[in-house]
Amino acid sequence: MPRVLVVDDDPMVCVAIEVCLTRKGFEVTVADGGEAGMRALETSDFDVMLVDVFMPHMRGFESIRTFHERKPDTPIVAMSGYAFANAERAPDFLRMTIELGAVCCLRKPFTPDALLASVNQCITKPQASARHSI
Repeated sequence: MPRVLVVDDDPMVCVAIEVCLTRKGFEVTVADGGEAGMRALETSDFDVMLVDVFMPHMRGFESIRTFHERKPDTPIVAMSGYAFANAERAPDFLRMTIELGAVCCLRKPFTPDALLASVNQCITKPQASARHSI
């Protein structure tokens, strides 16, 4: 059973992801922020990490960088509703998350199909060619 770590400070997002992935046979661990995600990484291994870009305290960018440094072989999916919304006016957050270690990005709100496609692609494809945005 593939194991997924979800790091997001929004409990509704966490519940939605957990329900969707659990129904599809994934084992899901939820962490309510970067520090909780770090604790989960210390005690468990995961096949994929889903990380929100904008969180209080240890922000998503910092979390992505740190998670990637600690577990470089575990693919990271960056998630955000804001970061990737206005690419022409905002900094290139997609490029920044990829440079920090994410293999792909999900724009919130995303559909269950987009979530599953992203997670499955991370599990089944070599990471060098998997970097993309959904």
